[in-house]
Amino acid sequence: MKKYIDTGKKDTRSGFGAGLEELGKTNENVVALCADLIGSLKMDAFIANHPERFFQIGIAEANMMGIAAGLTIGGKIPFTGTFANFSTGRVYDQIRQSIAYSDKNVKICASHAGLTLGEDGATHQILEDIGLMKMLPGMTVINTCDYNQTKAATIAIAEYQGPVYLRFGRPKVANFTPEDQNFEIGKAVLLQEGTDVTIVATGHLVWEALQAAESLHEQGISAEVINIHTIKPLDDEAILNSVKKTGCIVTAEEHNFLGGLGESVSRVLTQHNPVPQEFIATNDTFGESGTPDQLMEKYGLNAEAISKAVLKVVKRK
Repeated sequence: MKKYIDTGKKDTRSGFGAGLEELGKTNENVVALCADLIGSLKMDAFIANHPERFFQIGIAEANMMGIAAGLTIGGKIPFTGTFANFSTGRVYDQIRQSIAYSDKNVKICASHAGLTLGEDGATHQILEDIGLMKMLPGMTVINTCDYNQTKAATIAIAEYQGPVYLRFGRPKVANFTPEDQNFEIGKAVLLQEGTDVTIVATGHLVWEALQAAESLHEQGISAEVINIHTIKPLDDEAILNSVKKTGCIVTAEEHNFLGGLGESVSRVLTQHNPVPQEFIATNDTFGESGTPDQLMEKYGLNAEAISKAVLKVVKRK
C-alpha cells in the first residue's frame, strides 16, 4: 500500500495566507477584507505588499460581507477573513441575501473551524457551518486537508466565478499532499486504492483516514481512501465508482453528522447504489474547551475511531 509522508506539521490557515500572498502578486483584482483578525488569518504578507487592496472592517462581520458583495460590482475579487463561526452563523442573512442570492463573486475564507480550534471552547467551535453553507443555492463549499492543499485551493478559487466558502483550521497538522498539486474544484482525490471498504474523508480527517488505512492493512483489510476537498459540488462519480468495488463506506469529517459530508454522500448512495455506511462526525452536539488532540479523541474523530467504524461496516455488507 502507498504510504504518505508528513513533511512537517503546518497550520492550514498559513496555507491560506501563503495563497493569498501569491494572488496579490498575480491577480490585481484580488482584494482582502478582515474582521479584526489579521494575525489569526495570516493576512500579514498580503497587507504588507498590497496595503491599498486591504480593508480592515473591524468587529463588524455583517458589514464586511456587504462591502465584499459591493466590491464585486466593480470587478474586484474579495476574500473575506474571520473565524468560521463568524464567517457563517453570525452573518448568514447577509451571505444569503447579498452574496448567494445575488450570485456575487465573493470568497468567504474561514479559519478556526471545528473542534480543533481548541481551548476557545464551544462558542467558537462551529460544527454546523458546512451544512449552513452547502444549503445556499450556488455556493461552492471547500474543506482542505493540509497546508499545501489550502494554498492551492486559495489560488484556484480566485479563478472560479461565483461565491465560495473555503474552510480551514487553526492547529498544525500533517502536511502530506504535493506542493505543486493541481487543485480542481469538485474533483475528489483518490489517495489510495482498496477493495474492502471506501473511506471518504475531508479536512483534518483525511490524514487520520490514511493512518487508519495503514492500521487496517495490518489486519488484512484493504481500504480505499478518498480526499473530498470539495463538499459542494460533490464528486458523485468518484464515490460511486469506489463503492461499486468495495460495497461499503465510512465518511469522516470534523463537523456535525447532521448536514455534513456524510449526509451528502448518503444522498448519492440512496439515489444510485445503497450500501452500508458508517459516520465519523460529532453526534448532534456542541464542543468544549480542550486541546485539539483531546477533543478529537473524546468526540471520536481520529484514526482509531475510523478503524472501528470500518470493522463495523464491513460486517454489514
